[in-house]
Amino acid sequence: MDKIDDFLKRHMLSADDIDEEKILSYFFSEMDKGLEGKESSLFMVPTFTGLPSAIKSGEKAIVLDAGGTNFRTCLVTFKEGGSAEISDFRKTGMPGIKSQVSADEFFSILAENTERLIDKADRIGFCFSYPAEITDDHDGIALRFSKEIKAPEVIGKKIGKALLDALEKRGCNVKGKKIAIVNDTVATFLATCIKDKEQSSGYIGFILGTGTNTAYAEKNSNIKKIGLSDDSRQIINVESGCLTLRLGDIDKEFTDSTSDKDKSLFEKAISGAYLGPFSNYVIRAAIKEGLLSSSFASAFSSIEDLDTKAMSDYLESPLSGNKLAEIVKHEEDRKCLYVLLDAIIRRAGKLTAVNLTAAVLKSEIGEDPAYPVIINADGTTFYKTKNLEFYTRMYLSSILEKKYRRYYKIVNIPDSPVYGAAVAGLVI
Repeated sequence: MDKIDDFLKRHMLSADDIDEEKILSYFFSEMDKGLEGKESSLFMVPTFTGLPSAIKSGEKAIVLDAGGTNFRTCLVTFKEGGSAEISDFRKTGMPGIKSQVSADEFFSILAENTERLIDKADRIGFCFSYPAEITDDHDGIALRFSKEIKAPEVIGKKIGKALLDALEKRGCNVKGKKIAIVNDTVATFLATCIKDKEQSSGYIGFILGTGTNTAYAEKNSNIKKIGLSDDSRQIINVESGCLTLRLGDIDKEFTDSTSDKDKSLFEKAISGAYLGPFSNYVIRAAIKEGLLSSSFASAFSSIEDLDTKAMSDYLESPLSGNKLAEIVKHEEDRKCLYVLLDAIIRRAGKLTAVNLTAAVLKSEIGEDPAYPVIINADGTTFYKTKNLEFYTRMYLSSILEKKYRRYYKIVNIPDSPVYGAAVAGLVI
């Protein structure tokens, strides 16, 4: 164990060697620079969406949800007490998945799937889970797509306006229709606003799945790049996964192997797309330094690289039932592997807690335990990866609660992107 502890310390893999105050200070510095419009690894995207008041019973919004490979459409109707009902739900593939499409084709396909709903409500909330610049009229300008979507002509266009134009071409009456573009993390924040309203001091939207991101409410007077001077608040899309956080030498070797090697370093330390692949680099380094046996080294070289699920499966069941457990023949290898992989998750949990602490402290909320901050946490990596939620809560307790005396409650609201987009559409 002394050899393993030394290995973890030298390569900055131990959560104990993560200086939370130093990283918090860096978070705050990058957040402030992003708000001021200075060069920063955090984009700090203004949404021009404030904290909504209560949604009236009977109000309806058309909801569009474009994320990953699917395009979802439905109608959301709000009921008494803040509950909401989803109806007329439809899911189809995103345009541009199978082959490249023009801008006209892209918006025509979106309009075709929206047309059946257009007369059912005047407000449209569009959860657009791709990078976009939000404008002060709540529209969004597409900045880029993930590699699966092939629609280059859409880049630079106003998404909401182009969709309404496409609906009008199809003979729809769009007079009086208003549309709000939000990303999935902002929608996760907004979904929280219709729950626990009387028992909270404020909200955080947080996603930790394939990638990661955070949203919180900031004073307008602090958002220097948009020139507002009042102290009312609007939601900020932090793009927290982009924080350029430098950690250890194995981290650098790993991130150098990824696309955009110098970008999204925080995401590459905690998210589902990267935790498993990173563990391969850690295991190979441990083999090189003699922490694992030669027989294990030979067997490990013959299996496919681990993904985050395989890594989590081993932590869940280190004796059998998964591909990593099956190649471990010696007890010392089994213990070493468990400690190494658990250390990666524990470090990710601490970094996640620091991220959330930064958002809470910037929000200036959570000081009264009777009115905690409500953190709506979404994402399978957070909930399904062995011990990640546990370690995050453990470090939130020691950092956010004990050190900063801020109180929180984590919730998981199903269908947050849908409900949050509906709220966005109704508050414009």
